[in-house]
Amino acid sequence: MKKTILSGMRPTGRLHLGHLVGALKNWSLLQSDYECFFMVADWHALMSEYKDPSKLKEHSIGNVIDWISFGIDPDKATIFIQSQIPEHLELYMALSCLTPLGWLERCPTYKEQLRELKTRQLNNYAFLGYPVLQAADILLYKSEVVPVGEDQLPHLELTREIAKRFNHLYKKNIFPEPQAKLTKTSRLLGLDGRKMSKSYDNYIGLSDTADEISKKVMSMFTDPQRIKRNDPGSPQVCNVYSYYKVFADDSVCEVVENECRMALRGCTDCKKEFTRILNDYLKPIQEKRKELLNDKSTIENILEKGRVKGQSVARTTMNEVRQMIGL
Repeated sequence: MKKTILSGMRPTGRLHLGHLVGALKNWSLLQSDYECFFMVADWHALMSEYKDPSKLKEHSIGNVIDWISFGIDPDKATIFIQSQIPEHLELYMALSCLTPLGWLERCPTYKEQLRELKTRQLNNYAFLGYPVLQAADILLYKSEVVPVGEDQLPHLELTREIAKRFNHLYKKNIFPEPQAKLTKTSRLLGLDGRKMSKSYDNYIGLSDTADEISKKVMSMFTDPQRIKRNDPGSPQVCNVYSYYKVFADDSVCEVVENECRMALRGCTDCKKEFTRILNDYLKPIQEKRKELLNDKSTIENILEKGRVKGQSVARTTMNEVRQMIGL
């Protein structure tokens, strides 16, 4: 039997290149080898978007369209919206009762996001309990493996601790202790050299038009030491070149690197060439996206199929949990 994986994204806006290289590429590889549950984490999104949740449904559908356009196959993976399966919150409540407050207060990602997301008021109970809901998401499907980056390891370790505590308290190993599947992803910085983020508005969206992409690429930072056209460049410190290494063939990257070092290619020409490469890369994804936008019933059917399958697994788990906790 295939091992089970759960992964998800928060629908806080349109997807961008960071989502593509950070998650979607990996998902597309995993879906053939694992029993995959891919979740639109709208309850998680509400924790930061509660003041204006008007776009949550729109972004939820838009994200799913992007997933499928990139190649996530609903015949191989179960795709669903978190809030449509109420067992997520039911297990979250059960796990909240046995999770020590100190575990949450020490979580490094909690403190980090409080510092970074200055535009959101996150000093609320739900945000502090974010890792418990994440644990419920994972354990509800008895996921044995979770694809994560290194920065997410503390959350997964907390999930394992919660699973162990539940199993110990109720004298039955109902939940597996999920193991990390570290994802090797090419890290893309934002257009301005900072972390790519919708909050910073420094990203290229998967649904951006060719003109929008061209404008954004032309605004990107390059080698700060290369002032004149005939100055030799240093590709290793150039943000544009880091994008080449993700989206261009190795042979193209080699030519770009050599011509930059020898001052045979200017930054403007380099950006124009990358714009063409990126638009070619995104073209089939965007064409598929247009088809799905004109066929919303297909997305509705996929999500309903995912809800039915996901809830079947979730109810089985919650029946076990209810018996163990006396409800």
